[in-house]
Amino acid sequence: MSGEQRRYYILGTAGHIDHGKTSLVRAMTGIDTDRLPEEKKRGITIDIGFARLDLGDVRLGVVDVPGHERFIKNMVAGASGVDLVLLVVAADDSVMPQTREHLEILQLLGVRHGAIALTKIDLVDRDWLELVEEDVRSLVEGTFLADAPIVRTSAETGEGIEQLKETLRAVCHRVSRERRDEFFRMAVDRSFAVQGYGTVVTGSVWSGVLRVGEEVEWLPAQKRLRVRSLQNHEEPVEVVRRGQRAAVNLGGVHHTEIQRGHEIATPGLLRPSHLISVELRVLRSSPLPVKHRRRVRLHVGTAETIAVVSLLDANELRPGEVGLAQLFTSDPVAVSWGQPFVVRAESPLVTLGGGRILQPVARRISRRHTERLERLEMLRSADVTERADAALWFYRFDPWTPLDLARDTGASRSELDSVLGELRGRGILQELPLRQRRTVLVHRDVLAALQQRLLRAVEELHRSAPLRLYHPAHQVLSLVQGVAEEAVLQALLERLLKQGELVGSPSALARRGHTPKLTQAETRLKESLVQEITANRFTPPDLGALVRASGAKEETVRQLLELAAAEGALVAVSETIYLASTVAEQLRAAVREALERKPEGMTVAEIRDLLGVSRKYAVPYCEYLDRIGLTERRGDLRVLASPTAAGAASAEGASESSG
Repeated sequence: MSGEQRRYYILGTAGHIDHGKTSLVRAMTGIDTDRLPEEKKRGITIDIGFARLDLGDVRLGVVDVPGHERFIKNMVAGASGVDLVLLVVAADDSVMPQTREHLEILQLLGVRHGAIALTKIDLVDRDWLELVEEDVRSLVEGTFLADAPIVRTSAETGEGIEQLKETLRAVCHRVSRERRDEFFRMAVDRSFAVQGYGTVVTGSVWSGVLRVGEEVEWLPAQKRLRVRSLQNHEEPVEVVRRGQRAAVNLGGVHHTEIQRGHEIATPGLLRPSHLISVELRVLRSSPLPVKHRRRVRLHVGTAETIAVVSLLDANELRPGEVGLAQLFTSDPVAVSWGQPFVVRAESPLVTLGGGRILQPVARRISRRHTERLERLEMLRSADVTERADAALWFYRFDPWTPLDLARDTGASRSELDSVLGELRGRGILQELPLRQRRTVLVHRDVLAALQQRLLRAVEELHRSAPLRLYHPAHQVLSLVQGVAEEAVLQALLERLLKQGELVGSPSALARRGHTPKLTQAETRLKESLVQEITANRFTPPDLGALVRASGAKEETVRQLLELAAAEGALVAVSETIYLASTVAEQLRAAVREALERKPEGMTVAEIRDLLGVSRKYAVPYCEYLDRIGLTERRGDLRVLASPTAAGAASAEGASESSG
């Protein structure tokens, strides 16, 4: 049968120590999964072992796990990613502690299919077998194995072995086929060197396909590695896929660097993180509650690490309770949305519970962050579009890719385009054009919240400087520094100007309807400043002189001058010199006429003499005329600017006059 026609699944064993899991696998496959010398010496399984079982149109990659309570971490590593399980119960022992714990762990890991094998039936009589079956049925009641077939077997005599194989084949036909468009992921359970080949890692392919010659990303190192060759149960192959055991020959890494708990995946899909948000469920059988800030052993994929639990909606979760939490991990973990995990106590070594990942890469959330908690709740949804809505909100203005969205929502390749299209169509995902032909896609609620923050920043400036009509944009941006890149903030200011929420220009702006609130004394002072400047025509007192003459604070005088300029009564020539608008118009007209008579240009000294002023005024006047585009500098001369620039100068002059 061709590889394309055959179905591939991963079968995991489970059950108490010495209940005959390894013997049963050997009876079905002819393979002894106990490969370590210590295992053979002690007669117990210590680490996970592997075998292949061909059942016609089905090929099973068998993962045999240890049953001893001391090796539960190896059991969890082996059970992660299995499609179906074979729960093994010895007829002469019946249900034992690790039978229960293994079943609970399988429930937490989301296993949904399986069968039950009663072993060592040659050691007991039929009446006892009936009692054992009743115990087993009582144990699995309410679990995914509630209706699972029970097969009586003996590895010693061979009784029931063929029936068990046929039963497993039938169970496999009830397991849904994998999605063909999933991204590739494989958690590493072994790493070793093969002479002539180099580093080889093995694992169960969780999703997607991998071909010889492709690149994978090694996590958590975030390094790209090339696939030199592939094997499936010691057979060279060109491709491995979901449901297969794979041996992957990798270039660019030493076998001592990559280890169990690491992962290889589609480049760009996963990101290592020390903080993940989860839905946490405490087992009803847990001897301990999970309290806020409790240290636990986190088992996810084939990795084990210490984590601190931060409960988000309770001070503790008692047995049987479910809640939202964040896990702060001592080692980085690379996970995806919906991925199951298990938590166990540091001491005593008991299983407390587990759950599923909601945010593979999270920011810290506190209980007072109501909106963040509401969005986190959305990530529990069965609707991928609703999950994408929440994930995009959490991205804020951070750059993201479709692969990030796939990791954070569980979306497949084919779902990504439709999900993004729907969110755009509903206006939830919006485009924000930036300068330099850049565009960012941002959640509308994030945009709205930042726009409100910018408006509040402008209002704050109005309160701090009530005499000023407009405020420089850089001052507004300084109040929201760090929230988003400056290009985004500037684009939002321009959007607010277009919407009419702000008035002015991209460089100086105010809230719509804002008018400076002057006292009677400030109104009189402003009028006297304008009169004094107007009376002195081309030689007005500068800022310092006006402050000394008025006796007012410099900041007050400066703000009143800026307000008069915004109202159109004055024109700011420089930071310290203002002209009356009518005088500024006369200045522009006088210089234009003089340069029309002398097109070869005039020096600063000639313009000084033309206006009858000192160099103190002539230099800033020339710089002002250059700035508004009436003149341009050529060496030591000023000449009339080009007609386009001159037109702009005329318009700017009119604007300055009108305010």
